[in-house]
Amino acid sequence: MTKRTLGWIGLGRMGYPMAERLIDAGHDVHVWNRTRAKAEPLADRGGTLVNVPRDLAGVDVLFTMVSTGEDLEQVYFGENGVLSEPGDLPSIFVDCSSIGEDQSADIRARLSERGAELIATPVSGNGKCVRAGKLSAVASGPMAAFQEVEPLINIIAGRGVSYVGEGELARFCKIAHNVFLGVVIQNLAEITILAQKAGVSRSAFLDFMNNSVMGSTFSRYKSNALVNLDWTTTFTPALLRKDLDLGLRAAREFNVPMPVSAATREALQAHFGAAQLKDDPEAYLSSDFAALLETVALAAGIKLESENTPVPTGLEITEVAAE
Repeated sequence: MTKRTLGWIGLGRMGYPMAERLIDAGHDVHVWNRTRAKAEPLADRGGTLVNVPRDLAGVDVLFTMVSTGEDLEQVYFGENGVLSEPGDLPSIFVDCSSIGEDQSADIRARLSERGAELIATPVSGNGKCVRAGKLSAVASGPMAAFQEVEPLINIIAGRGVSYVGEGELARFCKIAHNVFLGVVIQNLAEITILAQKAGVSRSAFLDFMNNSVMGSTFSRYKSNALVNLDWTTTFTPALLRKDLDLGLRAAREFNVPMPVSAATREALQAHFGAAQLKDDPEAYLSSDFAALLETVALAAGIKLESENTPVPTGLEITEVAAE
């Protein structure tokens, strides 16, 4: 694969290990993050730090991993954004963020006016999945541009990338994926509390589930959190609520009934109410979405305690081979 200069914007819980994999694979990666201190360790690994997004206008391929569509518009088109001045710009933009298809389509059109192409590439997993080489991705956009960046995406997504077609189709896939995520975590919390109230320890119940035909990578790596009440953040309830809302909006647009998803959205809302009973509601809502278990337990009249039983997650770190 021809080595090109890469740019990376966004070093949150997901973005940092994703950029790290490209650097560790031997690529020339130029990095910008709003909080520079978070980017400095990547310089020690071989990355090049820049001062503003505009400094990335000269890279060949630009990756982004930010929280919202508004954040993406800001780093692309805002003050000191990558496209804030005439002149050079990356030929291909690869956006791994989870944003709505309407925002994505607007951004795609604005990039096209400047002669650049967008590959929408949302991902499935968390930071631990990235480091374990178990992240997966879905992509849409011009086929020729996708084929150019597919080897790079495969470095980030150890389980590979699925190309689903032109335009914003990958955004719909990601929205559908996260709706399913919400339904699964809500129901997993419900049945775990049901088993506990009947007298089964959470660790024993989840061991059974993970070894059954219903077990999954997700249920396995979330089991330690559910057993030991470890709410270290991988994905917040607010971001999950945003994605459920996007999914239900798409369902209305396409006239698809989604009653289970709608019920999950309302069950999730109860978590925001329960948070108000905490000493620090804002901090609690910044914790991992697996803390939904506490809301279900509260409704069932159970006070949770950690079982202090370490549970394997199946996310052992794998090394990245240099390209």
